[in-house]
Amino acid sequence: MKVAVIGAHGRMGAQAVEAVKDADGLDLVAALGSSDSLETLTDLDVDVAVELTVPKATEDNVRFLVEHDIDTVVGTTGWDADRLDRLRDLLAEHPDTAVLIAPNFSIGAVLAMRFAEVAAPYFDSAEVVEIHHPRKLDAPSGTAVHTAQRIAAARKAADLPAVPDATDSDPDGARGAVIDGIHVHAIRQLGMTASEEIHFGAAGEALTIRTDSFSTSAFMPGIITAVRAIGDRTGLIHGLENMLDL
Repeated sequence: MKVAVIGAHGRMGAQAVEAVKDADGLDLVAALGSSDSLETLTDLDVDVAVELTVPKATEDNVRFLVEHDIDTVVGTTGWDADRLDRLRDLLAEHPDTAVLIAPNFSIGAVLAMRFAEVAAPYFDSAEVVEIHHPRKLDAPSGTAVHTAQRIAAARKAADLPAVPDATDSDPDGARGAVIDGIHVHAIRQLGMTASEEIHFGAAGEALTIRTDSFSTSAFMPGIITAVRAIGDRTGLIHGLENMLDL
């Protein structure tokens, strides 16, 4: 399988380059940085591209790849609902092509989101805290947004009322962002890579689910799993959990 890595000079991209080189059955045919043109991919017969750039560039990069019928695994955050809708429309014009948008490639993070989805109907309160390094450009993280959305969907399916919260004054935004009714708090801390805490509460008890990634190497098994699996898919896939047997 011929693989290209876009964003190959960043922290994640450099690790992905080595992971692809080391993986059985994968052949790294291109490792592109920000100054390299995607046009170089058109003559390489690329099967899968791994897109690990920055939020302001990712949509244009993915559009180019889809227009050239290259399956794409995306680890760049910043994919809001409008961007996803535009990508769905584009993929409809390329029915044999697939794009995975993965908020997180950590197997632990994917499992934590799944566990949170299972727990959500059984607790009255739910909030998410995410902790990342201070170089991260967006907040809240894509993982935290995805987690909150899945918790909210599980609560809605269980016909639960809104999370209890009597706050009526918060001029400084201390209660954080609100994603589908779930509060999400972002911490940027030197020395951290990526952590998430998912807090649930009910009368007399609490459940906390925490996942920690101490190095970008934690994301490589997920990336390789996605690269190997995406050829059997079409359309938009949102979340690595869709590539795993959960």
